[in-house]
Amino acid sequence: MLELCRDTYRYRELIWALALKELKIRYKRSVLGFLWALLNPMLLMLVLTLVFTTIMPMISKPHYAIFVLSALIPWTFFAQSLSYGAESIVGNADLIKKVRVAKLVFPMAALVSNMINLLLSLIPLVLILLAVGHPFHWTWIFLPVALFALTLITLGGNFFFAAANVYYRDISHILQIVIQLWFYVSPIIYSKDLIPPQYQIFFKLNPMYYVLNEFRLSIYDGQLPQWTNIFACYVCGLASLVIGFYVFRRYQDEFVFYA
Repeated sequence: MLELCRDTYRYRELIWALALKELKIRYKRSVLGFLWALLNPMLLMLVLTLVFTTIMPMISKPHYAIFVLSALIPWTFFAQSLSYGAESIVGNADLIKKVRVAKLVFPMAALVSNMINLLLSLIPLVLILLAVGHPFHWTWIFLPVALFALTLITLGGNFFFAAANVYYRDISHILQIVIQLWFYVSPIIYSKDLIPPQYQIFFKLNPMYYVLNEFRLSIYDGQLPQWTNIFACYVCGLASLVIGFYVFRRYQDEFVFYA
């Protein structure tokens, strides 16, 4: 882990430059450009709100748009980071073969670029809060704690899938299916209270269950999570980072031969 901290600081400018490059490529030749970072979560939220307030109102909650966005924004960051992170080594194979650089900068740049998107996505959230009259709770100050736990989980996943995708290119395709399934078994469009008691234990095996709950409690409910939930978040985050970085470091010297 000391190696991770040291190389992150050493290559911080390169990570930032790669993150900005990725964003520019992502929105290249797009009329709206970076505005899509604002529009994507808002448009998805509108679709979900329409479905679950008119077609399936039994799942709906007061100010359902805020309810959905409070979990959808961190989820979008997580899902997109994993998708881009899985392709980060393979997508930069030419650069890796020509320049000697710490391989960890590529999955980290994928995370940083999506972190920028996440921060931009808070703008439509604030606008909708004002529009519907939902209160700004003081518990927003807890969001950095929740965001750091989410970052640990996501970065660990980026390292793991980036390494795995070098050897098995099916990983990136399988990951998309897993992310779609993961979306529905995470409390994003529904409250965790709707999960039947007999199935609660299975949902609690999902690390995103705890992280998304922290965001929703802070933004929507105006409550601080219990210390057990915070503890579970950081246990999941540290476990993800340690396992992911171990696998990545174990095989990174071979990437140049397989990427």
